[in-house]
Amino acid sequence: MLQAATRQDGDALVKVRGTLRDLVGEENADLRLERRHRERTEAWERFAAAHPKRVGAMHGAVDDWAASARLREAARTEVARVFWLLRAFVLRAGEVTGHGEDLFFLPVEEILRVLDGDEEPLAAVPSRRAAYALYRGLPTCPTLIRGEFDPAVWAADPDRRADLYDAHATAAPSDTVSGSPASGGVVEGAARVVADVAEGESLRPGEILVTTVTNIGWTPLFTRISAIVTDVGANLSHASIVARELGIPAVVGCGNATTRIRTGDRIRVDGGRGTVDVVGTAARSASEPAQGPSGGSGPDGHSVG
Repeated sequence: MLQAATRQDGDALVKVRGTLRDLVGEENADLRLERRHRERTEAWERFAAAHPKRVGAMHGAVDDWAASARLREAARTEVARVFWLLRAFVLRAGEVTGHGEDLFFLPVEEILRVLDGDEEPLAAVPSRRAAYALYRGLPTCPTLIRGEFDPAVWAADPDRRADLYDAHATAAPSDTVSGSPASGGVVEGAARVVADVAEGESLRPGEILVTTVTNIGWTPLFTRISAIVTDVGANLSHASIVARELGIPAVVGCGNATTRIRTGDRIRVDGGRGTVDVVGTAARSASEPAQGPSGGSGPDGHSVG
């Protein structure tokens, strides 16, 4: 078990090194941040000139919101630390008992029973592992579900949304993908639909990243993209914050961007209006499967996608 964990850590290290290697020669993130700092300073100067009596209150409001955002991210960091600790506990328990990753399919109460020598809870592992494999092969279920929901039928729908499922909805999908305007600016370029951060090495400089959702592990990829579009997210999501920091347009919370847009499509992203228009489609093959990132959780409890 220890050898398996060491191998996983080694694979992760290889991916990290590959990401760093791919970043060599691209625009330095510090340069983008410096440019954004100048733009922010100039914006405050314009606001102070136009509204001299309101600038103090506005500074206070922005500072309060910034402090709240930092607290939110600090809380998320602590949650990640707790999950890492739990993962280390289960790995060690699997090593001690000789049952390895099977223990990831047991709640903590059953893990403690196995540690005490009671192996009865292990009888449920095969069925739980089979269910895990089945659902891991499906896209991440929508955040909000209304009505009867069959995940397999939903996953086969080429127009499915990642944010919402309404069994009673009858409206046809719009030609325009829309979401929350998270970072201003208009960019037109080639789309790159990425299911998992590990596929980020396929991103070419200047492409527009289209994915389900991002987290801190995706941050290095933002230095090479010209815009980002996500299925899930709001104005304080990871994609929104990093896009604003680096000055690239972002439209988040679209729901169906990864099913309506294909890699190679030429799209126009308007981060101020919250719209994404396909202005040119990539060539499709007759056998091309429905595209769209799938997600789920690994046996270590960490989210994927």
